[in-house]
Amino acid sequence: MARFLVTCWPFEGHVFPQLSIATALRERGHEVAFYTAERARPTIEQAGFAVFPFDRVPADHWQVVQDMERRRNTRRQSRRVAYQAFRHWLVESIPDQVADLEPLLRRWRPDVLITDLSMWAPIVVLWQRDRIPVALSCTLMGPMIPGPGAPPWGFGLAPANSAWTRLRNRALNRLTDLAATGVRRRVDAIRAEHDLPPLGESVNAFTARLPLYLVGNIPQLDHHRTDLPPTVHYVGPCVWHPPATDTDRTWMSSIPTDTPWVHVTEGTSHHQSDPFLLRAAVRGLAGEPVQVIATTGTQRDPHTLHLDPPAPNIHTTQWLSHTHLLPHCAAVITTGGPATIMAALQHGKPLIIVPTTWDKPDNARRITDAGLGITINPKHCTPNRLRTATQEILTNPTYRTNAHTIAQHLATTNGPTHAAHLLETLTTHHTTEVSQP
Repeated sequence: MARFLVTCWPFEGHVFPQLSIATALRERGHEVAFYTAERARPTIEQAGFAVFPFDRVPADHWQVVQDMERRRNTRRQSRRVAYQAFRHWLVESIPDQVADLEPLLRRWRPDVLITDLSMWAPIVVLWQRDRIPVALSCTLMGPMIPGPGAPPWGFGLAPANSAWTRLRNRALNRLTDLAATGVRRRVDAIRAEHDLPPLGESVNAFTARLPLYLVGNIPQLDHHRTDLPPTVHYVGPCVWHPPATDTDRTWMSSIPTDTPWVHVTEGTSHHQSDPFLLRAAVRGLAGEPVQVIATTGTQRDPHTLHLDPPAPNIHTTQWLSHTHLLPHCAAVITTGGPATIMAALQHGKPLIIVPTTWDKPDNARRITDAGLGITINPKHCTPNRLRTATQEILTNPTYRTNAHTIAQHLATTNGPTHAAHLLETLTTHHTTEVSQP
C-alpha cells in the first residue's frame, strides 16, 4: 500500500476529477488524503477521504480574483484580470502552501503528491527541494505545455495550419510570455528562498519535466498533439459526481418525457456573475417543444436570479447529479467548463457552448472542430440565437452521431483506473534523482 496526497483548490471542477482518481487508488488498496480548503471537506469526507485543510493559505485567497471578475461583469476574459489571478492567486499563495505542506509531509509521509495544475508549490518547490514524486493531474481538456502543436492558450484558436497562422500564434505566444515576465521573476525569487535555481522558462513549460502529467481527455479532443514529452498521458475522462438524492429523483420524475430534455448550466465558476446564459435559455426556449432543466449552482438561489418569464417547460433548481441527469438529456448548453463537457460527451450528448473566461474558448474550439456542437459568442448570446442553435442541435443528426462515436471512444479509456495505474509506477521512485534546470 502507498500513500497519495492530493493538493488542490476547493472548487468542484478541481475537486471532483481528483475524487475519481482517489477512488480508483483506494480500490487498488492505497490510502489517499486531500490538502484543500475547509469548504471542500463535506464533499471529500462524504466520499470517504481524509482532509488536511489549509492553515496558512487564507480561506478566501481566490476571492480577490472573483471580486475583480464580478466588478468587470464581463462575458469574456479580461487579460488584466488573468494576470492578476496568476500573480495573486497562483504565485503569492506558494509560500503559504509550502508552510502548510512541510509539516504535513513529515507527519503523514505521502509517497506521491498529486497536484492540481493551479496548485504551484508542489510543482515549483517541493518536487525538487524534497525529492518527492509529483504527478500533475490536469483538470483542463489539454496540457498547458507550450509547443508547436498547441495554439496560444485562452484565445479559442485552432492549431496553426499555414504560414500566417504560425506567425500569428508565435506572436501571441510571445506577447503572453512578455506579459508573464513579472510572474516568472516572482516564482524564481520564491525558489531562491529554497536554494533552487531559476526555472529558466514558464511554469507551464516547466511542468513538462514532472515525472507524470495526467490529462483527463483523449488526443482526438486535443488537436492530436504530437509535440508532448512521454510523461504526458491522456487517460480519458476522470469524472465524479455526488450521488443523486431522493429529493433530486422525485423532482426529476415530475418532468414530462414526451419532449427532449435540454440541460442548461453555467458550471461552478460563474456563481458571482450575471446569469446571462441561463436568462437567454429560459427566455429563448420558453414554450418550445423541449423540457429545459436549468441549474444555477449551489451558491445561487434560483428565485433571486429573475429567470422570467415562467413557462411550463422551464424547470430550475440549484444542482443535479450529472450521473443521474444526463442520460435523460438530448443536449447540453454550457459556458464550456471541462467537467461539464466531458460528462456530456461520456453520455453521448452534443453541446451548445457559450464560452466565457479562462480555458472555455479553447474548449469550445475543440468541440466545434470535432463536430460535437455549436459555439455562440457570448456577446451575441440572445434568446433567439440560443433557440436557433438548440433547434439545429436537436434536428441535425450529425451532432448526435458524432457525440455517440466519441462516447464509444471514451468508454474504452477507463480514465481513473488508468490514472491510478500510472500513479502506482511513481511509488517505487521516491528517492529517484529528479532533473535539474
